[in-house]
Amino acid sequence: MRVALDTNVLAYAEGVNGAERRTVTLDLVQRLPQEATVIPVQVLGELFNVLVRKASKSRVEAREALLSWRDTFPVVETSSEIMLSAADLATDHQFGIWDAVILSAASQASCRLLLSEDLQEGFTWGGVTIVNPFASPPHALLSALLDNRSK
Repeated sequence: MRVALDTNVLAYAEGVNGAERRTVTLDLVQRLPQEATVIPVQVLGELFNVLVRKASKSRVEAREALLSWRDTFPVVETSSEIMLSAADLATDHQFGIWDAVILSAASQASCRLLLSEDLQEGFTWGGVTIVNPFASPPHALLSALLDNRSK
């Protein structure tokens, strides 16, 4: 099962919103199957802005964080097909265009899950279900993914 990560997951892993949230997020990310986890390129752009504006990181530090994530997980580029699909999603379901780009990229990458605390939990589109990775109890699909990983 393939999974995509939203900006908030990476931001928390970078220490935005405190050490406790960082620890929980890093534990989660380390348990994900590296070969089946992707990052939409839109997420990297948003992460850069969050690290510079909210976390007061220098642009050099933010760039280094992006490179580290890019080296850890494959990045899904935003093609014209993804953008047009995102425009349809934004029109039909009232998503913001950039959130729609992330969900569309996850779908194009054949992901089953998009891990996000910010988007509508349980919403499924293009074969991708949005799951809050911090919900308790965890979503059944996320539990299945993590359980399969530990075996």
